[in-house]
Amino acid sequence: MAEAQTIPAESEALGRVLDSIDDLDLQRNIVELETHGFTTVKGVLSDTQIERAKAAILARVEEHLGRKLDPDNATAEDFQGMTYVPYMLYEDEIFEEILVEPKPLALITYLLGESCLLSSMGCHFRGPGGAPLPLHSDNGNGIPAPYVTFSQVANVNYALTPYSREAGALAMVPGSHKLARSPRLDEMGLGDGGNPNAVSMDIDPGDAVVWHGNTWHGSFVREMPGVRMNLAVYFNRQYIRTQELHGDAVPEEVRERHADDTRFLNLLGAKQPYGWRREGPDYSKFALAPRGLYD
Repeated sequence: MAEAQTIPAESEALGRVLDSIDDLDLQRNIVELETHGFTTVKGVLSDTQIERAKAAILARVEEHLGRKLDPDNATAEDFQGMTYVPYMLYEDEIFEEILVEPKPLALITYLLGESCLLSSMGCHFRGPGGAPLPLHSDNGNGIPAPYVTFSQVANVNYALTPYSREAGALAMVPGSHKLARSPRLDEMGLGDGGNPNAVSMDIDPGDAVVWHGNTWHGSFVREMPGVRMNLAVYFNRQYIRTQELHGDAVPEEVRERHADDTRFLNLLGAKQPYGWRREGPDYSKFALAPRGLYD
């Protein structure tokens, strides 16, 4: 009798990831991630989710400005160019819902494994005028080139307002993830005379763009009144330092709401073994450490 074969944990994890991709009908998105370095998932967010997220973001911006802002008709005199609004997860429960939207999270898990962490959640709030956000790779902060072929960080960019080039849309460079480096200075430009390979992501509110951490991206100048709002949900593999502080900083009421949601808590570092103090390491967490690309 032949001995029973033990399935490696990595193969089991890959099986779970691929089952999720099949269940959610995301096979085409996987092909696009592999070939283009990014993919669009249509209609992820409901109208209610979009409006709640926009209201919370606008409230943060108005608090910072000290005045009201008309998001539909603002001019460059009211708000010019782009600012980043950080640490949105705990502003409203709607962001907790968005964090675990099944389709984008399944694609992020394919890219980064089941043990990945939320690095940051914020909004690139863009009014008319200003400058474009130059093309760059999310690996650019501390990860040396040449980049590895697998994704170490990855992004989900939700459109909360209509995206078009005139409206200051997200820009992507198809296939740039395979170059395994950040763009040179002469490749970073957007607009007239900029990188000719950059494409505008013309998408609707509620759509999500997911991309490999190597992929070059940026955003165009907004050339019309009103503001462009997005929600950028950025993830990394467990061994990379997150941009935002979660872990012990997660509010207790958030922990209680998700006490039975292991994946949500793991995204916020519940099984991250590093960062101990005088009490020393929790060795039970080391037993949960990933052993491959997918677990």
